[in-house]
Amino acid sequence: MTAGKKSDDANMALDEVLTSEELQEAARQENEPVVATGSGAHTVVVAEDEAVNRMDLVAMLEDNGYEVVGQAANGEEAVELTRKFRPDVVCMDVKMPRMDGIAAAGVICDENIAPVVMLTAFSQTDLVKKATGAGAMAYVTKPYEESKLLPAMEVAIGRFAEINDLLDNVERGERQLKEAEQQLREVEEKLKKAEDTLEERKLVDRAKGLLMDKADFSEQGAFRWIQKTSMDQRIPKKRLAQAIIAKYGDPKPADEDER
Repeated sequence: MTAGKKSDDANMALDEVLTSEELQEAARQENEPVVATGSGAHTVVVAEDEAVNRMDLVAMLEDNGYEVVGQAANGEEAVELTRKFRPDVVCMDVKMPRMDGIAAAGVICDENIAPVVMLTAFSQTDLVKKATGAGAMAYVTKPYEESKLLPAMEVAIGRFAEINDLLDNVERGERQLKEAEQQLREVEEKLKKAEDTLEERKLVDRAKGLLMDKADFSEQGAFRWIQKTSMDQRIPKKRLAQAIIAKYGDPKPADEDER
């Protein structure tokens, strides 16, 4: 059997496996562009208890290039999905069962997971204050319009990034300040140790001179006596030197005046 004959037989076998409709679909998919995943599109969690409104909102967002990674029908689900997917933004309905949107937004904002855009059919001032008080970055009323919702989402994402950059800078500054304070403490400790060492050396030199003068020690012998006595008696050399000076040193002017 020739190679051409084998190829024809293979094509016939393929025709038997795939129907004409399936072959047409495969050809269509072959000509379609490949859509890359993770292309940098903003991710969104949508929280809306009314299924129809939620579907419309998801469709609007996806049509405008957003990637909806989670859909919630109540506030508790919204919090769970936000913790799980850590989206770029959350679209949160105010009125929802189990946990309302304002409470859910408060949890998400307290944990600093994502910016929240509140959605509601109500525009009362008290709800706006509650939403912003909970940490919401923006507030959009129903019916949702692309001209209002999409800019609000972009502003929320931008503000959230700016705030986190600011927090990062503050944390970095605090960390650098703590490091500087620690370095300063270390320098102060070294300086204090150097001062103590210098004072001890001066006292030991004076005590050594007194031993040489009063007790007929050689310079090396006086130093060795101070060093050995300090070790044997577990007395710091500084304190031992002070005792020698107190015994053999010249009396203070005040003492002489009293005499």
